[in-house]
Amino acid sequence: MSDARDFARLDAALAEIRARDGRYHERAYLFVLAALEFAQTRLPARRHLSGAELAWACRDFAQEQFGLLAPTVLAHWGISSTEDFGRIVFLLIDVALLARQPADRIEDFDRVYDFDEV
Repeated sequence: MSDARDFARLDAALAEIRARDGRYHERAYLFVLAALEFAQTRLPARRHLSGAELAWACRDFAQEQFGLLAPTVLAHWGISSTEDFGRIVFLLIDVALLARQPADRIEDFDRVYDFDEV
């Protein structure tokens, strides 16, 4: 079970994100963190994911969690493209909830797939 400090850190990080950028619902950030964990559980060993891998994991996790309502839920949170996942990830990096590799770029999330097609 998570420690109270973890919850306080998450709450503080989300408050900082709200102050910086209000374009996404708070649940969008929690969703991306959960999708990352979802992807990690499907790998033989934990490792860094590329932007494209995380974008696909977000798609798979949304389908598993919300089924046919996935596009509606994501749109309600302000997510309509894989670029939105990239902006969310880099905000999570900025508040130290995620780490990046030197080669990671926000552009890694550009046009990974089209929401209307997948």
